[in-house]
Amino acid sequence: MTVRHVLLDADGVLQHVPGGWYAAMEPYVGSQAREFLHDTWRRELPYLTGEGGDYLPFLADALALYGVDEPADVVYRDVWHRIEVVDESVALVEALRSAGYGVHLGTNQERERGEHMRDALGYDALFDVSCYSYALGVAKPDLGFFVGAARRIGAAPAEILFVDDTPANVEAARAAGMPAIRWCLDDGHAVLHEALANQGVRLDA
Repeated sequence: MTVRHVLLDADGVLQHVPGGWYAAMEPYVGSQAREFLHDTWRRELPYLTGEGGDYLPFLADALALYGVDEPADVVYRDVWHRIEVVDESVALVEALRSAGYGVHLGTNQERERGEHMRDALGYDALFDVSCYSYALGVAKPDLGFFVGAARRIGAAPAEILFVDDTPANVEAARAAGMPAIRWCLDDGHAVLHEALANQGVRLDA
């Protein structure tokens, strides 16, 4: 089938945390930033699938384990909302739409950060269809994420080209029948444009 839609990941493809997650967390937990974040990410799956309720009480408990007295909402805004949208990626979204493609967002997020992206960052207006894990009830790399995304988009998986920076997610998308590209911001947008062209995606000059 011909690619008619492009489904883009958020973190690492459309946006990033300036300086990185570890540096953002260091003011609160110091040299334990990496340990704290990986421990938190390992336990946050219920929140990514929308089953865990509010994220802030979970974060408050995690901070308490590391002796952090700062309120969870302050840390959350400073770290989880420290998002920089990359202009070149937004320009690609606009170019894809101008070329006649449906352009959609496919991302693992808990509800609070997802709502911030939708509203404060304007992603609901930027994308045709938004597929947030907390709303789908399933997170990448579960194949159910891609099945649910295709259903929301209203297209066969083979018509949807997926772009993500995580190899496991790319492999899962392919297993679900989607053509997929592994790409991250550090690779440079010229590489992504070439990879899209190799998949038959043609952009306006």
